[in-house]
Amino acid sequence: MAGKGRKGERGKEGVEASVSLSPFPLFTHSRTYSPWQRPLFPDTCDVAVVGGGVMGAATAYGLRQLDPSLRVALVEAEALAFGASGRNAGFLLLGPHTDYASAVAAYGRERARRLWRFTEENAALVRDLGGDAFDLTPSGSLIAAGDAAEAERLRTSAELLAEDGVEARYLEAAEANAAMHAEGFHGALAVAQGGTLHPAKLVRHLAALSGAMVLEGWRVTALEPSDEGVRLVGEAGTLEAPRVVLCLNAFLPRLVPELAAYVRPVRAQMLATAPVAPFLDRPVYSHEGFFYVRQLRDGRVLAGGARHLHEAAEVGYDDATTGALQADLEAYLRRHFPAVGAPAVERRWSGTMGFSPDGLPVVGAVPGVPAALFACGFTGHGMAFSTRFGLLLARLALGHEDEAADLFAVGRFES
Repeated sequence: MAGKGRKGERGKEGVEASVSLSPFPLFTHSRTYSPWQRPLFPDTCDVAVVGGGVMGAATAYGLRQLDPSLRVALVEAEALAFGASGRNAGFLLLGPHTDYASAVAAYGRERARRLWRFTEENAALVRDLGGDAFDLTPSGSLIAAGDAAEAERLRTSAELLAEDGVEARYLEAAEANAAMHAEGFHGALAVAQGGTLHPAKLVRHLAALSGAMVLEGWRVTALEPSDEGVRLVGEAGTLEAPRVVLCLNAFLPRLVPELAAYVRPVRAQMLATAPVAPFLDRPVYSHEGFFYVRQLRDGRVLAGGARHLHEAAEVGYDDATTGALQADLEAYLRRHFPAVGAPAVERRWSGTMGFSPDGLPVVGAVPGVPAALFACGFTGHGMAFSTRFGLLLARLALGHEDEAADLFAVGRFES
Protein backbone atom coordinates (compact mmCIF):
# COMPACT_ATOMS: atom_id res chain seq x y z
CA MET A 1 0.00 0.00 0.00
CA ALA A 2 1.11 3.55 -0.56
CA GLY A 3 0.21 7.16 -0.13
CA LYS A 4 -0.50 9.55 -2.95
CA GLY A 5 2.50 10.45 -5.06
CA ARG A 6 3.61 12.42 -8.07
CA LYS A 7 2.60 11.10 -11.46
CA GLY A 8 5.44 10.49 -13.91
CA GLU A 9 5.89 12.78 -16.85
CA ARG A 10 4.84 11.40 -20.22
CA GLY A 11 7.90 9.87 -21.84
CA LYS A 12 8.74 8.96 -25.39
CA GLU A 13 7.35 5.81 -26.93
CA GLY A 14 8.66 2.72 -25.13
CA VAL A 15 10.45 4.73 -22.43
CA GLU A 16 9.72 4.06 -18.79
CA ALA A 17 8.86 7.01 -16.57
CA SER A 18 9.26 6.29 -12.87
CA VAL A 19 6.20 6.89 -10.72
CA SER A 20 7.00 6.77 -7.02
CA LEU A 21 3.62 5.98 -5.51
CA SER A 22 4.73 4.34 -2.31
CA PRO A 23 6.65 5.76 0.61
CA PHE A 24 8.29 2.33 0.82
CA PRO A 25 10.85 1.80 -1.96
CA LEU A 26 10.02 -1.91 -2.30
CA PHE A 27 6.76 -0.98 -3.95
CA THR A 28 7.99 1.76 -6.30
CA HIS A 29 5.95 1.59 -9.48
CA SER A 30 6.99 2.23 -13.05
CA ARG A 31 4.89 3.18 -16.02
CA THR A 32 5.61 1.98 -19.56
CA TYR A 33 4.03 4.11 -22.23
CA SER A 34 2.93 2.48 -25.47
CA PRO A 35 1.47 3.76 -28.75
CA TRP A 36 -1.97 2.95 -27.33
CA GLN A 37 -1.56 5.79 -24.90
CA ARG A 38 -1.04 8.28 -27.69
CA PRO A 39 -4.04 10.31 -28.88
CA LEU A 40 -4.32 8.02 -31.94
CA PHE A 41 -5.01 4.70 -30.25
CA PRO A 42 -7.55 2.21 -31.73
CA ASP A 43 -11.08 2.86 -30.53
CA THR A 44 -12.13 -0.81 -30.39
CA CYS A 45 -10.84 -4.07 -28.96
CA ASP A 46 -12.19 -7.57 -28.32
CA VAL A 47 -12.25 -7.38 -24.52
CA ALA A 48 -11.59 -4.38 -22.28
CA VAL A 49 -10.56 -4.97 -18.68
CA VAL A 50 -10.94 -1.91 -16.48
CA GLY A 51 -8.66 -1.78 -13.45
CA GLY A 52 -4.91 -2.35 -13.45
CA GLY A 53 -4.65 -4.18 -10.13
CA VAL A 54 -4.04 -7.87 -9.61
CA MET A 55 -7.57 -8.91 -10.67
CA GLY A 56 -7.46 -6.86 -13.85
CA ALA A 57 -3.99 -8.10 -14.80
CA ALA A 58 -4.93 -11.68 -13.92
CA THR A 59 -8.09 -11.43 -16.05
CA ALA A 60 -6.07 -10.15 -18.99
CA TYR A 61 -3.65 -13.05 -18.49
CA GLY A 62 -6.55 -15.51 -18.27
CA LEU A 63 -7.95 -14.21 -21.55
CA ARG A 64 -4.57 -14.75 -23.17
CA GLN A 65 -4.52 -18.34 -21.94
CA LEU A 66 -8.00 -19.02 -23.32
CA ASP A 67 -7.63 -17.26 -26.67
CA PRO A 68 -4.28 -15.72 -27.65
CA SER A 69 -5.87 -14.11 -30.72
CA LEU A 70 -7.96 -11.70 -28.65
CA ARG A 71 -7.11 -8.01 -28.66
CA VAL A 72 -7.33 -7.19 -24.95
CA ALA A 73 -7.05 -3.70 -23.51
CA LEU A 74 -6.09 -3.32 -19.84
CA VAL A 75 -7.35 0.11 -18.82
CA GLU A 76 -6.02 1.84 -15.69
CA ALA A 77 -6.72 5.35 -14.42
CA GLU A 78 -3.27 5.71 -12.86
CA ALA A 79 -0.48 3.12 -13.19
CA LEU A 80 -0.49 -0.66 -12.90
CA ALA A 81 -0.75 -1.75 -9.24
CA PHE A 82 -1.42 1.83 -8.18
CA GLY A 83 -4.10 0.83 -5.66
CA ALA A 84 -4.34 -1.83 -2.97
CA SER A 85 -2.75 -4.45 -5.25
CA GLY A 86 0.56 -2.60 -5.01
CA ARG A 87 0.21 -1.39 -1.44
CA ASN A 88 -0.36 -4.60 0.54
CA ALA A 89 2.07 -6.77 2.48
CA GLY A 90 2.35 -9.41 -0.24
CA PHE A 91 0.81 -12.36 1.63
CA LEU A 92 -0.09 -15.41 -0.45
CA LEU A 93 -2.48 -17.08 2.00
CA LEU A 94 -4.89 -19.99 1.74
CA GLY A 95 -8.62 -19.92 2.38
CA PRO A 96 -11.03 -16.98 2.70
CA HIS A 97 -10.42 -13.97 4.94
CA THR A 98 -11.41 -15.78 8.14
CA ASP A 99 -10.10 -18.91 9.87
CA TYR A 100 -11.34 -22.25 8.54
CA ALA A 101 -13.59 -23.07 11.49
CA SER A 102 -15.31 -19.70 11.15
CA ALA A 103 -15.62 -20.20 7.39
CA VAL A 104 -17.31 -23.56 7.96
CA ALA A 105 -19.72 -21.94 10.42
CA ALA A 106 -20.49 -19.05 8.06
CA TYR A 107 -20.62 -20.78 4.68
CA GLY A 108 -21.13 -24.47 5.44
CA ARG A 109 -18.56 -27.26 5.27
CA GLU A 110 -18.80 -27.98 1.55
CA ARG A 111 -18.59 -24.35 0.49
CA ALA A 112 -15.71 -23.66 2.87
CA ARG A 113 -13.89 -26.70 1.47
CA ARG A 114 -14.41 -25.47 -2.10
CA LEU A 115 -13.18 -22.00 -1.19
CA TRP A 116 -10.01 -23.47 0.31
CA ARG A 117 -9.44 -25.58 -2.82
CA PHE A 118 -9.94 -22.48 -4.97
CA THR A 119 -7.12 -20.71 -3.13
CA GLU A 120 -4.95 -23.83 -3.38
CA GLU A 121 -5.43 -23.70 -7.13
CA ASN A 122 -4.47 -20.03 -7.03
CA ALA A 123 -1.27 -20.74 -5.10
CA ALA A 124 -0.32 -23.40 -7.65
CA LEU A 125 -1.01 -21.03 -10.57
CA VAL A 126 1.08 -18.30 -8.95
CA ARG A 127 3.98 -20.73 -8.48
CA ASP A 128 3.71 -21.75 -12.13
CA LEU A 129 4.13 -18.14 -13.24
CA GLY A 130 7.79 -18.20 -12.25
CA GLY A 131 8.25 -16.81 -8.77
CA ASP A 132 11.62 -15.16 -9.34
CA ALA A 133 9.90 -12.41 -11.33
CA PHE A 134 7.95 -11.29 -8.25
CA ASP A 135 10.09 -12.51 -5.33
CA LEU A 136 7.89 -15.48 -4.40
CA THR A 137 8.95 -17.19 -1.16
CA PRO A 138 6.94 -20.40 -0.54
CA SER A 139 7.38 -20.32 3.22
CA GLY A 140 3.90 -21.25 4.37
CA SER A 141 2.18 -19.01 6.91
CA LEU A 142 1.18 -18.69 10.54
CA ILE A 143 -2.25 -17.60 11.74
CA ALA A 144 -1.71 -16.51 15.34
CA ALA A 145 -4.34 -16.30 18.08
CA GLY A 146 -4.77 -13.03 19.92
CA ASP A 147 -6.90 -14.57 22.66
CA ALA A 148 -8.05 -17.94 24.02
CA ALA A 149 -11.27 -18.01 21.98
CA GLU A 150 -9.38 -17.53 18.74
CA ALA A 151 -6.92 -20.22 19.79
CA GLU A 152 -9.78 -22.70 20.11
CA ARG A 153 -11.08 -21.79 16.67
CA LEU A 154 -7.61 -22.32 15.23
CA ARG A 155 -7.34 -25.68 16.99
CA THR A 156 -10.69 -26.67 15.49
CA SER A 157 -9.54 -25.33 12.12
CA ALA A 158 -6.51 -27.62 12.21
CA GLU A 159 -8.75 -30.63 12.88
CA LEU A 160 -11.18 -29.71 10.10
CA LEU A 161 -8.39 -29.05 7.62
CA ALA A 162 -6.75 -32.39 8.45
CA GLU A 163 -10.06 -34.12 7.73
CA ASP A 164 -10.15 -32.31 4.39
CA GLY A 165 -6.63 -33.39 3.49
CA VAL A 166 -4.89 -30.06 4.05
CA GLU A 167 -1.37 -29.92 5.49
CA ALA A 168 -1.81 -27.73 8.55
CA ARG A 169 -0.85 -28.07 12.21
CA TYR A 170 -1.94 -26.38 15.42
CA LEU A 171 0.86 -24.99 17.62
CA GLU A 172 0.34 -24.55 21.34
CA ALA A 173 1.19 -21.14 22.78
CA ALA A 174 4.79 -21.89 23.73
CA GLU A 175 5.66 -23.46 20.39
CA ALA A 176 3.84 -20.73 18.48
CA ASN A 177 5.65 -17.91 20.26
CA ALA A 178 8.99 -19.66 19.86
CA ALA A 179 8.38 -20.07 16.11
CA MET A 180 7.81 -16.33 15.77
CA HIS A 181 10.31 -15.14 18.40
CA ALA A 182 7.24 -13.53 19.90
CA GLU A 183 5.32 -13.15 23.14
CA GLY A 184 1.66 -13.12 24.08
CA PHE A 185 0.08 -15.25 21.37
CA HIS A 186 -2.28 -17.98 22.58
CA GLY A 187 -1.45 -20.46 19.82
CA ALA A 188 -1.16 -20.57 16.05
CA LEU A 189 -2.17 -22.50 12.96
CA ALA A 190 0.78 -23.37 10.73
CA VAL A 191 -0.23 -23.81 7.08
CA ALA A 192 2.34 -25.46 4.82
CA GLN A 193 1.21 -23.80 1.60
CA GLY A 194 1.39 -20.13 0.71
CA GLY A 195 4.08 -17.60 1.47
CA THR A 196 5.03 -14.08 0.41
CA LEU A 197 5.64 -12.16 -2.80
CA HIS A 198 6.13 -8.67 -4.20
CA PRO A 199 2.57 -7.66 -5.10
CA ALA A 200 3.33 -4.84 -7.54
CA LYS A 201 5.82 -7.02 -9.41
CA LEU A 202 3.20 -9.78 -9.65
CA VAL A 203 0.72 -7.36 -11.22
CA ARG A 204 3.23 -6.12 -13.77
CA HIS A 205 4.35 -9.69 -14.53
CA LEU A 206 0.77 -10.82 -15.21
CA ALA A 207 0.16 -7.79 -17.40
CA ALA A 208 3.32 -8.47 -19.41
CA LEU A 209 2.45 -12.16 -19.88
CA SER A 210 -1.06 -11.23 -20.98
CA GLY A 211 0.15 -9.34 -24.03
CA ALA A 212 -2.64 -6.86 -23.37
CA MET A 213 -2.51 -3.31 -24.64
CA VAL A 214 -2.00 -1.41 -21.39
CA LEU A 215 -3.66 1.99 -21.20
CA GLU A 216 -2.31 3.71 -18.11
CA GLY A 217 -3.54 7.15 -17.19
CA TRP A 218 -6.82 6.32 -18.99
CA ARG A 219 -9.60 7.01 -16.49
CA VAL A 220 -13.05 5.62 -17.34
CA THR A 221 -15.82 8.03 -16.38
CA ALA A 222 -18.84 6.15 -17.76
CA LEU A 223 -19.87 2.97 -19.53
CA GLU A 224 -22.94 2.40 -21.65
CA PRO A 225 -24.39 -0.11 -24.12
CA SER A 226 -23.33 0.36 -27.73
CA ASP A 227 -23.60 -1.36 -31.11
CA GLU A 228 -20.24 -3.01 -30.37
CA GLY A 229 -21.43 -4.17 -26.95
CA VAL A 230 -20.06 -1.67 -24.43
CA ARG A 231 -18.68 1.83 -24.82
CA LEU A 232 -16.17 3.06 -22.26
CA VAL A 233 -16.10 6.81 -21.98
CA GLY A 234 -12.88 8.24 -20.62
CA GLU A 235 -11.04 11.47 -20.18
CA ALA A 236 -8.85 10.49 -23.15
CA GLY A 237 -11.67 9.41 -25.49
CA THR A 238 -13.86 6.35 -25.97
CA LEU A 239 -13.16 2.65 -26.31
CA GLU A 240 -15.71 0.06 -27.48
CA ALA A 241 -15.64 -3.70 -27.02
CA PRO A 242 -18.09 -6.61 -27.26
CA ARG A 243 -17.15 -7.56 -23.71
CA VAL A 244 -15.95 -5.58 -20.70
CA VAL A 245 -14.77 -6.72 -17.27
CA LEU A 246 -14.72 -4.22 -14.40
CA CYS A 247 -12.05 -5.05 -11.82
CA LEU A 248 -12.30 -1.89 -9.72
CA ASN A 249 -13.04 -3.51 -6.33
CA ALA A 250 -13.60 -0.70 -3.78
CA PHE A 251 -13.84 1.92 -6.51
CA LEU A 252 -16.58 0.16 -8.45
CA PRO A 253 -19.41 2.31 -6.99
CA ARG A 254 -17.71 5.44 -8.26
CA LEU A 255 -18.27 4.19 -11.80
CA VAL A 256 -21.48 2.19 -11.20
CA PRO A 257 -23.29 3.60 -8.14
CA GLU A 258 -25.99 0.90 -8.37
CA LEU A 259 -23.43 -1.68 -7.21
CA ALA A 260 -22.56 0.07 -3.94
CA ALA A 261 -24.54 -2.56 -1.98
CA TYR A 262 -21.92 -5.19 -2.85
CA VAL A 263 -18.72 -3.42 -1.82
CA ARG A 264 -17.68 -0.75 0.66
CA PRO A 265 -14.32 1.03 0.83
CA VAL A 266 -12.20 0.25 3.89
CA ARG A 267 -8.83 1.87 4.47
CA ALA A 268 -5.80 -0.19 5.42
CA GLN A 269 -2.68 1.34 6.97
CA MET A 270 0.83 -0.05 7.17
CA LEU A 271 4.32 0.83 8.30
CA ALA A 272 7.82 -0.36 7.54
CA THR A 273 10.67 -0.29 10.04
CA ALA A 274 14.38 0.01 9.51
CA PRO A 275 16.17 -3.35 9.00
CA VAL A 276 16.58 -5.60 12.04
CA ALA A 277 18.19 -9.00 12.59
CA PRO A 278 16.24 -11.95 11.09
CA PHE A 279 13.49 -13.23 13.41
CA LEU A 280 10.49 -14.13 11.24
CA ASP A 281 10.61 -16.65 8.41
CA ARG A 282 6.89 -16.68 7.53
CA PRO A 283 4.08 -14.14 7.23
CA VAL A 284 1.97 -13.84 10.38
CA TYR A 285 -1.75 -13.09 10.29
CA SER A 286 -3.13 -12.54 13.80
CA HIS A 287 -6.09 -11.31 15.85
CA GLU A 288 -8.63 -12.61 13.33
CA GLY A 289 -6.64 -10.98 10.55
CA PHE A 290 -6.81 -7.51 12.06
CA PHE A 291 -3.02 -7.47 12.43
CA TYR A 292 -0.38 -8.83 10.07
CA VAL A 293 3.39 -8.73 10.03
CA ARG A 294 6.19 -9.83 7.74
CA GLN A 295 9.95 -9.46 7.62
CA LEU A 296 11.49 -8.70 4.25
CA ARG A 297 14.71 -10.18 2.93
CA ASP A 298 16.56 -6.95 3.72
CA GLY A 299 15.47 -7.12 7.38
CA ARG A 300 12.73 -4.49 7.25
CA VAL A 301 9.54 -5.33 9.11
CA LEU A 302 6.14 -4.61 7.60
CA ALA A 303 3.17 -4.34 9.95
CA GLY A 304 -0.40 -3.49 9.12
CA GLY A 305 -3.97 -3.63 10.34
CA ALA A 306 -5.52 -2.27 13.56
CA ARG A 307 -8.53 -0.96 11.65
CA HIS A 308 -10.87 -2.75 14.10
CA LEU A 309 -9.67 -0.31 16.77
CA HIS A 310 -10.76 2.63 14.61
CA GLU A 311 -13.64 1.09 12.70
CA ALA A 312 -15.64 4.18 11.75
CA ALA A 313 -12.60 6.25 10.82
CA GLU A 314 -11.26 3.55 8.48
CA VAL A 315 -14.31 3.39 6.20
CA GLY A 316 -14.14 5.51 3.07
CA TYR A 317 -11.77 6.62 0.32
CA ASP A 318 -9.50 8.95 2.29
CA ASP A 319 -5.95 7.91 1.37
CA ALA A 320 -3.96 9.01 4.41
CA THR A 321 -2.37 7.61 7.55
CA THR A 322 -3.51 8.59 11.04
CA GLY A 323 -1.40 9.01 14.15
CA ALA A 324 -3.72 7.00 16.39
CA LEU A 325 -3.79 3.87 14.23
CA GLN A 326 -0.09 4.05 13.42
CA ALA A 327 0.60 4.20 17.16
CA ASP A 328 -1.44 1.00 17.57
CA LEU A 329 0.69 -0.74 14.95
CA GLU A 330 3.84 0.23 16.81
CA ALA A 331 2.30 -0.93 20.10
CA TYR A 332 1.46 -4.29 18.50
CA LEU A 333 5.09 -4.80 17.51
CA ARG A 334 6.33 -3.83 20.96
CA ARG A 335 3.88 -6.13 22.71
CA HIS A 336 4.28 -9.25 20.62
CA PHE A 337 7.79 -8.89 19.19
CA PRO A 338 9.85 -7.24 21.95
CA ALA A 339 13.00 -8.98 20.76
CA VAL A 340 12.94 -6.74 17.70
CA GLY A 341 13.58 -3.73 19.92
CA ALA A 342 12.42 -0.31 18.81
CA PRO A 343 13.63 0.17 15.22
CA ALA A 344 12.90 3.45 13.53
CA VAL A 345 9.79 3.57 11.36
CA GLU A 346 10.97 4.45 7.86
CA ARG A 347 7.67 4.55 5.99
CA ARG A 348 3.93 4.80 6.66
CA TRP A 349 1.21 4.43 4.02
CA SER A 350 -2.42 3.57 3.37
CA GLY A 351 -4.62 2.03 0.69
CA THR A 352 -8.29 1.33 0.03
CA MET A 353 -9.67 -2.21 0.10
CA GLY A 354 -13.14 -3.39 -0.96
CA PHE A 355 -15.23 -5.38 1.54
CA SER A 356 -18.32 -7.39 0.56
CA PRO A 357 -21.36 -8.00 2.79
CA ASP A 358 -20.42 -11.63 3.51
CA GLY A 359 -16.64 -11.48 3.17
CA LEU A 360 -16.51 -13.22 -0.22
CA PRO A 361 -15.95 -11.70 -3.66
CA VAL A 362 -18.98 -10.81 -5.77
CA VAL A 363 -19.32 -11.37 -9.54
CA GLY A 364 -22.21 -10.38 -11.79
CA ALA A 365 -23.43 -8.45 -14.81
CA VAL A 366 -23.52 -4.65 -14.67
CA PRO A 367 -27.14 -3.41 -14.43
CA GLY A 368 -28.30 -2.08 -17.77
CA VAL A 369 -25.08 -3.17 -19.51
CA PRO A 370 -25.34 -6.97 -19.83
CA ALA A 371 -22.12 -7.29 -21.86
CA ALA A 372 -20.17 -5.87 -18.91
CA LEU A 373 -19.10 -8.08 -16.00
CA PHE A 374 -17.99 -6.84 -12.59
CA ALA A 375 -15.98 -8.31 -9.71
CA CYS A 376 -15.52 -6.72 -6.30
CA GLY A 377 -15.44 -7.31 -2.54
CA PHE A 378 -12.17 -9.20 -2.03
CA THR A 379 -12.19 -8.15 1.64
CA GLY A 380 -8.47 -7.56 1.98
CA HIS A 381 -7.68 -11.04 0.69
CA GLY A 382 -7.23 -10.48 -3.02
CA MET A 383 -3.81 -12.12 -3.36
CA ALA A 384 -5.30 -15.40 -2.09
CA PHE A 385 -7.76 -15.40 -5.03
CA SER A 386 -5.79 -13.43 -7.68
CA THR A 387 -4.62 -15.55 -10.61
CA ARG A 388 -7.31 -18.22 -10.27
CA PHE A 389 -9.97 -15.52 -10.05
CA GLY A 390 -8.67 -13.88 -13.20
CA LEU A 391 -9.13 -17.19 -15.02
CA LEU A 392 -12.69 -17.43 -13.69
CA LEU A 393 -13.50 -13.91 -14.92
CA ALA A 394 -11.90 -14.60 -18.31
CA ARG A 395 -14.03 -17.72 -18.74
CA LEU A 396 -17.23 -15.92 -17.81
CA ALA A 397 -16.42 -12.98 -20.08
CA LEU A 398 -16.05 -15.36 -23.04
CA GLY A 399 -19.25 -17.21 -22.24
CA HIS A 400 -17.56 -20.30 -20.81
CA GLU A 401 -18.38 -22.07 -17.56
CA ASP A 402 -16.25 -22.20 -14.45
CA GLU A 403 -16.97 -24.79 -11.78
CA ALA A 404 -16.34 -22.26 -9.00
CA ALA A 405 -18.51 -19.46 -10.39
CA ASP A 406 -21.44 -20.19 -8.06
CA LEU A 407 -19.24 -19.48 -5.03
CA PHE A 408 -19.11 -15.80 -5.92
CA ALA A 409 -22.27 -15.14 -7.95
CA VAL A 410 -24.18 -11.98 -7.03
CA GLY A 411 -27.41 -13.98 -7.05
CA ARG A 412 -26.62 -15.31 -3.57
CA PHE A 413 -27.73 -11.97 -2.13
CA GLU A 414 -30.98 -11.96 -4.09
CA SER A 415 -31.97 -15.32 -2.63
